[in-house]
Amino acid sequence: MSSSWIKLMLGVGLFALTACSEPVPADATEPVMAPSLVSADAPRTPVEALAPYYAQLDYVAPVAPEGPALPGADAVLTSIAFGSCNTAQREIPILATIAGESHDLFMYVGDNVYGDARSYNADLPELRENYAALAARPEFRLLRSALPMLATWDDHDYGMNDLGRDFPFKGFAEQLFLDFWRAEADDPRRQREGIYDARVFGPEGQRVQIILLDTRYFRSDLTPTDERGAVGRERYIPSANPDQDMLGAAQWAWLADQLAEPADLRLIVSSIQVLADGHGWEAWRTMPLERDRLFRLINESGAEGVVFVSGDRHSAGLYRRDDVASYPLYEITSSALNMSFADENNEPGPNRLGAMYAPENYGVIAIDWDQGRLSLQIRDMEGAPVRQESVSLSAIGAR
Repeated sequence: MSSSWIKLMLGVGLFALTACSEPVPADATEPVMAPSLVSADAPRTPVEALAPYYAQLDYVAPVAPEGPALPGADAVLTSIAFGSCNTAQREIPILATIAGESHDLFMYVGDNVYGDARSYNADLPELRENYAALAARPEFRLLRSALPMLATWDDHDYGMNDLGRDFPFKGFAEQLFLDFWRAEADDPRRQREGIYDARVFGPEGQRVQIILLDTRYFRSDLTPTDERGAVGRERYIPSANPDQDMLGAAQWAWLADQLAEPADLRLIVSSIQVLADGHGWEAWRTMPLERDRLFRLINESGAEGVVFVSGDRHSAGLYRRDDVASYPLYEITSSALNMSFADENNEPGPNRLGAMYAPENYGVIAIDWDQGRLSLQIRDMEGAPVRQESVSLSAIGAR
């Protein structure tokens, strides 16, 4: 279904409503109530309007190969690998490196395929084709067979570069995401809008909570820059608009509930960066009121042991802020698995620990429960750490 066909349907509908309305008599002396032109059952959003079309659409959903089950609820996690920005249209040799290591699980944190709906076809052929291509990639199949996986999305596997809640085909994109990653029929995400998810692993004292946010489905538009390309203002600028929203009401309420759950270490996965300042690309900094809301929620909930995990940037980095919570907040950003654009990235980084790393990379979060330490690592194509930060678990309230 093309966008022009959708516009034609909407136009025909409006013409029909106009044609069916009754004219007001010329000699009318009493107020005439116009008949309601919209049924109470009429769709309120593009997702609702397109639901009947998708219900009858004949298509084959691409599905990832079967992989190992996630660790059990009592499993003690000691190593979590993750990555982002992964196109299926070229080789992904770094996945073989990861598959050869010992990790408890692997997290795809967004841009897991590049399936932007450039044709603006409601059937999302580009997204389906790229999911199918990833499923067939031998490197992906190797990693899939080696490690359990969790995933969230970013813009390119959501369906359109930088887009948020106004993407009209997002309902179908969500269905494709859940089908590809083999979400069970009773998975809560199949009963609600958005792909946000949370899992808890390990016994008390070694309990790891992984919260995967959805920073696409509900996000309002960002504020465009007035100096495109200028350092720190490349594409978007921060806005104090109180109507801007990152997560949507339902996801905000869900996140508050998750932070109230007991955990010793909490990994909050956001496809876009949380702590990073200094650049004008997509990030929580473009919505400072929403970022403050996130920090406030962490503080008011009493949630300790929070570490942010992100991707998106086609470069990797480590970040820390000491001024927004009762303990230092850290972030590890890893990007890209095979979509590196440069050999170096010298962007400003007021909250960054050291330099960025621009070649292909992946992230590792290593937990030493006996020593009470957390190691945040950026690893290169061969698996060697190129950036790392050792964090005391007690310093972030994790134990």
